[in-house]
Amino acid sequence: MQKKTVFLLQDTKEQNDTLSRRFDGDDLFEVIGMANDGITGISMIAEKKPQFVILEIVLSGYDGICVMEKIKELKVKTKFIVLSSFCREEIISKTINAGASYFMAKPYNFSVLRNRMVDLAVEKSVEGRVEYSPIPKLHDVTLDEKISKIFINVGIPPHIKGYSFLREGVKMAVEDPAVINSITKKLYPMIGEKYQTSASKVERAIRHAIEVAWNRGRIDSINSILGVRAYVGAEKPTNGEFIALIADKMLLEKA
Repeated sequence: MQKKTVFLLQDTKEQNDTLSRRFDGDDLFEVIGMANDGITGISMIAEKKPQFVILEIVLSGYDGICVMEKIKELKVKTKFIVLSSFCREEIISKTINAGASYFMAKPYNFSVLRNRMVDLAVEKSVEGRVEYSPIPKLHDVTLDEKISKIFINVGIPPHIKGYSFLREGVKMAVEDPAVINSITKKLYPMIGEKYQTSASKVERAIRHAIEVAWNRGRIDSINSILGVRAYVGAEKPTNGEFIALIADKMLLEKA
């Protein structure tokens, strides 16, 4: 299997070196370059055309959002994963809207980062070989990207655990809608196994993520995005209902 190419664009050489070492010997990903300022980064990304760029928002020269916009103008196809300690909600929204596939807050867990990159790997036939692809394409945008944009818009911040657990639950419900009927016995334990935690912690983290969205008063956004029923006041969906609503939306868009 041909390895996926990765370019590192963090704000210091030390951070790039540390991240690069984590990919040493990886069977799926290979670091092909790094830079620690936006101007050099744009030039090298345009030259090397990596499949993934792991990006910091705060950079000298051009910031991370400008880098994504410039690379888009140059028509270089790559997937951006943002690692940043700059986690204001409006910046996260701008980052996702500028084209980032994921936003992860620092300090980050490398295993989770790698899992997200695996999720983004797109199936592609190369001389008869089929590369890894767990995610279907929906109108040229990955399922993960669609789910992430919905979560950002309804006010679920990417740095809390429930965000990742919710996204995994929605993906499972898209791939197997019947799983929503076994949320306690099947869905929570499967998510827990993937993230090396307990089913009860998965359930609590998802509940917390939903409560965060509702406490931020994004009811109008939630109703307009889901378009299934109107939530008013303090009324909130259950974990299973919320996952089912997002999964149904994804399946309808795929149809």
